[in-house]
Amino acid sequence: MAVVAVWKCDRDGAMFANKKDAEEHDKMLELAENISAYIEANIEGLDEKHSEAIGLLLSRHREELAKACKGKPEILLEIPADSESSDGDKPADKQNITPIAGTA
Repeated sequence: MAVVAVWKCDRDGAMFANKKDAEEHDKMLELAENISAYIEANIEGLDEKHSEAIGLLLSRHREELAKACKGKPEILLEIPADSESSDGDKPADKQNITPIAGTA
């Protein structure tokens, strides 16, 4: 029987085949959490579900957002719509997750 090392993200339980991807995913989730908290503190009437969706969207596209803030706002119009924000599926960046399968 082979032993396979996997890294699990504490925040959402996602599994990764290598440490670098797991750490990058964890950083993205931490940024999303902080963005969500900032939005909730500054915008009245926005529910937690929507602020979390906004936080995840902005953190997933942080590089494009940074470029937009540095003088290229049109780059935001080139970002394709995320499927997770509408139907709850996992985002495309989780496609590299290695699921753990139990063996008998």
